[in-house]
Amino acid sequence: MSGSARRGGGLLVAGTTSDAGKSVVTAGICRWLVRQGVKVAPFKGQNMSLNSFVTREGAEIGRAQAMQAQAARVEPSALMNPVLLKPGSDRSSQVVLMGKPVGELSARGYHGGRQRELFEPVMACLEELRGTYDAVICEGAGSPAEINLRRTDIVNMGIARAARLPVLVVGDIDRGGVFAQFFGTTALLAPEDQELIAGYLVNKFRGDVTLLEPGLDMLLGLTGRRTFGVLPYAHGLGIDEEDGLRVSLRGAVRESVVAPPVGEDVLRVAVCAVPLMSNFTDVDALAAEPGVVVRFVDRAEELVDADLVVVPGTRGTVKALGWLRERGLADAIVRRAAEGLPVLGICGGFQALGERIEDDVESKAGEVEGLGLLPVRVRFAPGKTLARPVGEALGERVEGYEIHHGVAEVLGGEPFLDGCRVGSVWGTHWHGSLESDAFRRAFLRDVAAAAGRRFVPAPDTSFGSLREEQLDRLGDLIEEHADTDALLRLIDQGPPAGLPFIAPGAP
Repeated sequence: MSGSARRGGGLLVAGTTSDAGKSVVTAGICRWLVRQGVKVAPFKGQNMSLNSFVTREGAEIGRAQAMQAQAARVEPSALMNPVLLKPGSDRSSQVVLMGKPVGELSARGYHGGRQRELFEPVMACLEELRGTYDAVICEGAGSPAEINLRRTDIVNMGIARAARLPVLVVGDIDRGGVFAQFFGTTALLAPEDQELIAGYLVNKFRGDVTLLEPGLDMLLGLTGRRTFGVLPYAHGLGIDEEDGLRVSLRGAVRESVVAPPVGEDVLRVAVCAVPLMSNFTDVDALAAEPGVVVRFVDRAEELVDADLVVVPGTRGTVKALGWLRERGLADAIVRRAAEGLPVLGICGGFQALGERIEDDVESKAGEVEGLGLLPVRVRFAPGKTLARPVGEALGERVEGYEIHHGVAEVLGGEPFLDGCRVGSVWGTHWHGSLESDAFRRAFLRDVAAAAGRRFVPAPDTSFGSLREEQLDRLGDLIEEHADTDALLRLIDQGPPAGLPFIAPGAP
């Protein structure tokens, strides 16, 4: 279809649960709209994630919003994710406002008052985007029917009501119970919020859609709200996730037909699943290579057949070190290094491979001994380094991004990005470096040589192209399986009039 939206049009994509598919649907709508000539931007007022990104202006935002910006073909900005919460434990998070850390808060302290204070800056960002773009596609968080949190909400119905945004509720039918989820989500909202619930979108459907249609008709009769589409289950689709290990491109490689290795051997990569792991998407680019097998591990015996061990980033370097030692992984990594087998540490993982850590900021543990594999000493600073460095390693150009409180003093070894290399052990603070195709190939050649594998990197794997293909597939899903004419009317005209109230409503 072709169409246009008035400047300032918008839509909030909410979900019946976490992981219902809000991020994917938001990205898909953004890609579909931009292909229709609509100038569109993503937005998420508040995000909780350890998977973050640094914009060109040096602001930290959720990676999901950065990838949604790529779907919209616009540059990521702090306006698109004004509040980012980075958990440091089950009870507290670092609060990042407009891309910069402003302190640590407990969940009770945040929801007890601080969150509401952020409502005005969140709305100011949304209004600035709506004044610049034809359409802004907002992503909610969790469920809009979390009635215990409604009073201080700044990401779901709070912004929908303030901005008069129509709300599309996404449900994951693969988990079951989607009709109850749609009905219950609507029925738990106050009348003023229900007025904005325009309808539903079924995600991850398997089978014959005609068997689903009677249920959709009954749902319309019960709620007065239509279903805007039924998206089929599609293997390996997604963008960078907020939490967990549901890594989009890694999933795509695992779930699709994996290309055979170019050389005689595969290359096995074991990623230590450390606590508070951050930016686990760093290994997506490895998994995209034909013949590279990536898995996350938490036991020492799982390192035995690995050709490369990656110690990834973490929001708790000292905690991760303790975890590695408790599980015997630390000793196994040290033995590997002594045998000349490859180890790569990224950000917090790089810090853990060093000699010593002084941490009076993150864990407040004071001086802690590292694994001693790299001549590096780390001191945690109150300020956070946020940067988009460009450099060279292994004779190839490299781009990356940095997000860390630890300041590394490199005392020896060969220079490697901002870190160092000693034998087959590499360490760097740079996230995203493996997305640089020529560098990744050079690195994998070194890894294969050190591991004694006859692995050859494919000469033409383009990680950026794979990302674009994936985003286009998301746009295709929306275009082919959603009522795009109706979606465009929602975005352009706002919530439909006369939507019925569903009892009992919020107490």
